[in-house]
Amino acid sequence: MAFRTLLYRYFFFGWLFHDVNRGNTFERSAAWRHNRTQARWLPTYMRRWTVLGGLLYLGGIVLEHAFAAPVLSSFLYMPWVLTISFNATAFVAWAGLKSLPGPLQ
Repeated sequence: MAFRTLLYRYFFFGWLFHDVNRGNTFERSAAWRHNRTQARWLPTYMRRWTVLGGLLYLGGIVLEHAFAAPVLSSFLYMPWVLTISFNATAFVAWAGLKSLPGPLQ
């Protein structure tokens, strides 16, 4: 597998899930069950993004205070903010998959 594909799969979880809006009722139920079992991986992705966000934040602090480069530090703070929104989205998806009933229930 190509390194780009591995890197994408390491940080983004969309490839794990099936579309619940396609197919007949039985196929949608099967996709829902599959997605519920795959939801166990979402905390792992959230952990990865939290570590990445922490590193970006620390790098921004170092650039801002140690090197007195507030403009350069903004290039690390901006992706840090995006890691927070990614984690919020992943948490909502995880909570929904764990608590909501499926299409046939």
